[in-house]
Amino acid sequence: MSEIAQLQPGPRMRHGSNIGQPLTRSEGRLKVTGGATYAADNHPDGLLHAVIVPASIARGRVVSLDVAAAKAHPGVVEVMTPENRPPLAMDPYEKSNPLMFRMNLLKDDTVRYAGEPIAVVVAETLEAAKEGAILLAPRYEAERPEVTLDGDVFKPQAVGPGMPAEATKGDVEAALASAAKRVEATYETPPQYHNAMEPHAVVARFDGDKLQLDMPTQGLAMSRMRIAGLFGLKPENIHIRSPFLGGGFGSKGSVSSPEALGILAAKLTGRPVKLVLAREEMFGSVGHRGQTRQTIKLGLDETGALTAFDHLTRAATSRFDDFVEPASGVGQALYKVPALHTSHEAVRIDTGTPSFMRAPGEASGSIAFESAIDEAAFAAGMDPLAFRLKNYADVEPISDKPFSSKALKECYREGAERFGWQDRPLEPRQMRDGSGRLLGWGMGTAIFPALMFQGNARAVIRRDGSGVMEAGGHDMGQGAWTALAQIAADGLGLPMEALEFRSGTSDLPDAGVAGGSTHTATAGNAIYSAGAAVIEKLTALAVGDERSPLFGAGNVGVIARDGRLIRQDDEGVGESYADILERADLDEIEGSGQGAGDPSAQEAYAMYAHGAVFAEVAVDPDLGQMRVNRLVGAFAAGRVINPRMVESQYLGGMIWGLSFALHEKAVHDRRSGRIMNANFGEYHVPVNADLQGMEAILVAEDDPHVNPLGIKGVGEIGITGTGAAIANAVWHATGIRVRRFPIGLADLLG
Repeated sequence: MSEIAQLQPGPRMRHGSNIGQPLTRSEGRLKVTGGATYAADNHPDGLLHAVIVPASIARGRVVSLDVAAAKAHPGVVEVMTPENRPPLAMDPYEKSNPLMFRMNLLKDDTVRYAGEPIAVVVAETLEAAKEGAILLAPRYEAERPEVTLDGDVFKPQAVGPGMPAEATKGDVEAALASAAKRVEATYETPPQYHNAMEPHAVVARFDGDKLQLDMPTQGLAMSRMRIAGLFGLKPENIHIRSPFLGGGFGSKGSVSSPEALGILAAKLTGRPVKLVLAREEMFGSVGHRGQTRQTIKLGLDETGALTAFDHLTRAATSRFDDFVEPASGVGQALYKVPALHTSHEAVRIDTGTPSFMRAPGEASGSIAFESAIDEAAFAAGMDPLAFRLKNYADVEPISDKPFSSKALKECYREGAERFGWQDRPLEPRQMRDGSGRLLGWGMGTAIFPALMFQGNARAVIRRDGSGVMEAGGHDMGQGAWTALAQIAADGLGLPMEALEFRSGTSDLPDAGVAGGSTHTATAGNAIYSAGAAVIEKLTALAVGDERSPLFGAGNVGVIARDGRLIRQDDEGVGESYADILERADLDEIEGSGQGAGDPSAQEAYAMYAHGAVFAEVAVDPDLGQMRVNRLVGAFAAGRVINPRMVESQYLGGMIWGLSFALHEKAVHDRRSGRIMNANFGEYHVPVNADLQGMEAILVAEDDPHVNPLGIKGVGEIGITGTGAAIANAVWHATGIRVRRFPIGLADLLG
């Protein structure tokens, strides 16, 4: 049982209705005191330490490895290469669904990208393993790599998680040809790497045909199935513990090479093995956001109404797998337009395979599309907010479906009022601060689909009146344990201190994947459903028992509250859960529940979370130095379970949007294919000094269609409006439109 199972709520948690309360994190004390156990904190008896040996070329083959020298090092136990890697039950290149990625796993001597594992050294100590890796002294036969988007182009069959690569509505070419005004521009976004605070890690130990794993994962059940397939094990014989994740952002959604290689090393040596990636090794085999080049064409009539848009994305993928950043799709749901066309093309380059990275497609697509919308507003002579309101979509443009709910106008209004947008001059370079810096104001619309997977949960009410909720979910730092426990407490009609919440291990009911901003909706609805199921059973016991004060209350109904069942028509009549179970001589009563979207509602409605972000940027006119003074974001995402956690998610997303606009990029050496800034010193991300102030506004929204609890996701939407808002503010400050991100000093001084 993981630590999360024993967590007790802190003294600040409230009784009564828990949903909607800004409770503090239930696991917070463990984390700040060092009591939280992450994967690499586990040290079973007999533990060996493994390190991968990453390729120093991007394309070619390994000619030789000095295995004898490495094994001669005292402390080195084994060197795993393609020559002695244990056999697998399936080809790691086999791919049955788009959420699964191909892996080499020392299958042969081919090198496909810089940083690809070419061997694993296993030793008694980490130091000995690292020294043994150096002694391997690999020699290569190298070929010239390609790491740009200028190579041969192909049309993918699908993009992202199996989405259509192309969509069309109306006659786009004719509408563009007849437009009173046209805007056409090309935007470029760089490769970005997840690099969560906790690197990928695994502690693996076999006991016969049983496998115990400590590893961070965003998908316990999905990881277990992938590992079962690779190693020919029964899924129920694999136990994964993942009580805490130090961030994931999509990279820990599926099993990647390091985890699988750590398991192989344990199989080869017959002892427990720990493998933890070094920071620079995170820039390789665990996925990234692929680079894009996006060409956007917009057509306008004389009044500034959109008549057409065309959005073409060229994206990078690897030579051995297909994941194409679905950037063009973001505009399909944003603005009223009679004709639109979105499409994708791809180029194979010599890097690891791109993968899901916080707001995949929407992040890179929105910074381009919302920048183009800003350019169109200026071409039409309109304020950017007025332009967006004029082209406001009351139905989803691509499908003409009504929205299940849409409070975007309220987001525009509340965000603009808080920011002071009404004072913005239309022309650029009109504002300065007291030190002479140019000031610019920009905005961007935020949007992210309200998705939901299928999840399961199990609820128990015990004889003493306390409750247990079990759901194999994941907490990447977003506060899931707290928010899901709030739902569980209300679903069971219990105060928080009477609830034991269990999660984070694969032996619990599969609560779905923590990705796509789906986890609270998926796991939360399963949890609430499980609570309802057990309350229904408890109610049947009471209303059918002549000794109960609730006997015969089945027709009027009962309410579950504070560990009691109460007559709905007379709240003075009721009894405790403990009394009901005591009289029935039951130690506990249980129920199970599922969370899944309603297919009929999903067919009938377009489901999204919406928002608007406003930015103020100051630019030194002589040095080009940029500083974001203010960010104000207003977001509507259905029912809010815990406003404290939701605000944190919005702020985190907005910070990443700032990073996208002004800081973050991986730089490849075109000759070697290696990443030149594979470290936190040169791979820039924002720090406190890069942002003076920010605010997230939670706009009220009720959605009766999206799922029974009315929950939409909040983890990714904050990025989608922010990057463009900052880029548009830079233009408004300087009059220089930069279309290659991140924006740098040279872009403003050239």
